[in-house]
Amino acid sequence: MSVRVLRLAVPAGSLQETAVDLLRKAGYNLTFGARSYYPSVDDPELECILVRAQEIPRYVQDEVMDAGLTGHDWVKENRADVVEVAELVFAKGSRRPVRWVLAVPQDSPIEKVRDLQGKRIATELVNVTNDFLEQAGVQAHVEFSWGATEAKPPALADAIVELTETGRSLAANDLRILETVLQSTPRLIASKQAWADSWRRRKIEDVALMLQGAMAAEGKVALAMNVKIVDLDRVVAILPALEKPTVSSLSDKAWVAVNTIVDESVVREIVPKLKDAGARGIVESPISKIID
Repeated sequence: MSVRVLRLAVPAGSLQETAVDLLRKAGYNLTFGARSYYPSVDDPELECILVRAQEIPRYVQDEVMDAGLTGHDWVKENRADVVEVAELVFAKGSRRPVRWVLAVPQDSPIEKVRDLQGKRIATELVNVTNDFLEQAGVQAHVEFSWGATEAKPPALADAIVELTETGRSLAANDLRILETVLQSTPRLIASKQAWADSWRRRKIEDVALMLQGAMAAEGKVALAMNVKIVDLDRVVAILPALEKPTVSSLSDKAWVAVNTIVDESVVREIVPKLKDAGARGIVESPISKIID
């Protein structure tokens, strides 16, 4: 009997490294050979291909791929009729959503969106920008930018709509932000046909669960320790637990085992306090996934 396979599009380019890293943390080990756009994966039910994030929504909508990892911005830009299965915040430099912002030169007389009437705007996000302007009752010339968009004002454009995480690059190019056009995070999306198929839907849901579990575990560690019952309340009060700590009996009835999950960043602060409160045999362990 042949094995059924789910076709998953993985973003090439700026999101590739973080997407592949997240998939690996989720348990899907991708390896790249000579055919680098077709990584192998240690799941016989999964077939991956690297595709530009901008194109993934269209390929998923048209069922060339069953599912894919891409940005909400590109779903909107393609006006793709797909199922957004899960939100996965793995932006390049942070865990914050990215923004597409409307920006103009610092010395531009343009102060409000309505001042863009009849002006020229350069962007990769043409459809979204046109929709934004239409909602504002503004007609402007929106043209596709092939790159170096921040360098186009004022000679080649009056304004731009550009992707930013911090706004620092815009400021460095002597641009100021007028307004946010769209806020975006990466998503796991699926074709409607795949979502309607029971096997493919279950496989997509399994992938989503593991990806979300890997993301939930980032920056977390497990702490285990032994505590005398008389010291238990003092120890538990110190723990900033993700959930209530698990307390288990030991063969020595005067002691219990305490297990919990904490932010890795607080370990160096709380371990000395835990020891002072009576905790012994404190062990820190990495965790790869947290599944609710």
